[in-house]
Amino acid sequence: MSGAVCPVPATDAERIELGHGGGGALMHRLIEGLFRPAFGETGPEPAHDGAVLPAAGGRLAFTTDSFVVTPLEFPGGDIGALAVIGTVNDLAMCGAQPLYLSAGFILEEGLEIALLRRIAASMGQAAAAAGVRLVTGDTKVVERGKGDGLYITTAGVGSVGPGTAIGPQFVRAGDVVLLSGDVGRHGIAIMAAREGLGFKTAIESDMACLAPTVRALAEAGVALHCLRDLTRGGLATSLVEIATGAGLTIRIDEAAVTVSDAVRGACEVLGLDPWYVANEGRLVACVPEADADRALAILRAQPGGAAAAMIGRVGPAAGHGQALAEAIGGARVLDMLSGEQLPRIC
Repeated sequence: MSGAVCPVPATDAERIELGHGGGGALMHRLIEGLFRPAFGETGPEPAHDGAVLPAAGGRLAFTTDSFVVTPLEFPGGDIGALAVIGTVNDLAMCGAQPLYLSAGFILEEGLEIALLRRIAASMGQAAAAAGVRLVTGDTKVVERGKGDGLYITTAGVGSVGPGTAIGPQFVRAGDVVLLSGDVGRHGIAIMAAREGLGFKTAIESDMACLAPTVRALAEAGVALHCLRDLTRGGLATSLVEIATGAGLTIRIDEAAVTVSDAVRGACEVLGLDPWYVANEGRLVACVPEADADRALAILRAQPGGAAAAMIGRVGPAAGHGQALAEAIGGARVLDMLSGEQLPRIC
């Protein structure tokens, strides 16, 4: 089950609020303190983007996700393509070759058929481009005002090759941390479209399928210790999850992380930290230092990868494991947000 290890359970006195979705600290307490115990999943292994399970003759990766983004169409994509790409990317972060997807649709009464047709076509195109098949699904209709237009839940299955072992528990002191591109564009694109914010420079989502990138790294023989796509909670939350799961310290050079001028300006106006803003086409990879240059060259050769960079290193544990952003004059400890900065961005 996705989420970082967090020993503090959600208390019965708390209530779910709209701003608590996605990558906030409450969500992680719900996962570790409520859902995992209720489902009988209490093992010490760090959580990951999907589960890798034994199957006849090999292993399968399995993941599920729900998409509740508004608006349904946004600069650079729509909820349909996002549902496919987000699920494919979660499988890729397990080192899997994505194969099959399911899709469940919650349709609100009054949704325009023309809009639904566009979104369905977009899903089909995204699946074809990612090399996966949409093979089963379900549809429900809810009363007007009860569904926000359209919700989509997807599940995905992929095959995992022999010897593949990717996850926070495989990160080692001495690994380098690679980032595949600039950060923050998806979340800002969604907020700008939702709120009608007219920034001088148009900002489009960075939504992209990451499976070809992971495949290129694996085929080049790069030892992939951990992969994480930077969705809920953005870069900072992903680094905290990895550091906590590994029980090690990740030190990031703040100057090495690329944020476009347009995104940085929008974040300044909105009072947001771009490191916590969601992405839908970016990943971090922890790899041995010996593989760093080769892996970085591959990342930069991918579409949208010009800003890929080595942004930090993994060091020995300092307590329970932590992530630090270092700049001239000092360092700041990265943490999970107590609430969601940008609710409803995926």
